Amino acid sequence: MNPLIDYNSPAALRAFLETHGLGMQKKFGQNFLIQSEARKKLVAALEVNPGASLWEVGPGLGSMTVELLDSGAQVTVFEIDRGFSNQLRELFGSQQNFKIVEGDVLKTWPQEYGLHKPDYFFGNLPYNIAAVLLGDLIEGNALFQRLVVTVQKEVAQRMIASPGTEHYSSFSVLCSSVYRIKPLMTLKGASFFPPPNVDSQAVTMELRGDLADHPFPPLFYPLVRGLFSSRRKTVRNNLISLLASRGVERAADRALGALNAAGIEPNQRAETLDLEDFFKLAQVLEETHAHS
Repeated sequence: MNPLIDYNSPAALRAFLETHGLGMQKKFGQNFLIQSEARKKLVAALEVNPGASLWEVGPGLGSMTVELLDSGAQVTVFEIDRGFSNQLRELFGSQQNFKIVEGDVLKTWPQEYGLHKPDYFFGNLPYNIAAVLLGDLIEGNALFQRLVVTVQKEVAQRMIASPGTEHYSSFSVLCSSVYRIKPLMTLKGASFFPPPNVDSQAVTMELRGDLADHPFPPLFYPLVRGLFSSRRKTVRNNLISLLASRGVERAADRALGALNAAGIEPNQRAETLDLEDFFKLAQVLEETHAHS
């Protein structure tokens, strides 16, 4: 498909926006990737098969949508900007493998996922919602075979971080619980129009193959968040606070007993624990009904 817009030219993009009475809204985190080779590399990393279904979040004026539609995939795009949504319909609405969901993706994805579970996920995610959206999808058990996302470099560092490192957080554990994550490429501000003040990082996220054999207890994600809630506190103290907030009697005794059973030193801090540690502790707590 030959695009009607020169997506590599800031001048052409600016002229298109002006001609159609469109403005760039900072609150939506709108930045267009103006490097053709980078766009092709991102789509290639998705390794999507013709006929497969995928979601694209933040399509903007469709520079990546063109590539995704050309792959033969069934593409559903999520766009919050009404003006951009209208243009996307004009550009791609006649194609049978194109669908648009208008509105805030944080609110619209659950219903859409309930209608059809897609295979792939793609997006140049707005900086202000990237971590929240990925977290909501994972905790909502909305999982994809593979994701390729471009996020603020700081967010990517948290996604990839290992235990004991500076950027390791509850978000790191959340992402690694269901995906194997690898950095794909760094994109400087000049790669976008308008150029953001920070670097971006593209990552691939591949669904772990061992999930069916390793189901997480219901308490797993609340536990991870709770143990990271006060990074300076020990896991024992954070666990006591978590159990007490859930109405557990003798929370201090329960916390110490669970940590001992899971083989975790009470004076450790959450950033030293790996995925298996959190899993074991959640399992112990579930088995002792400490969350009830």
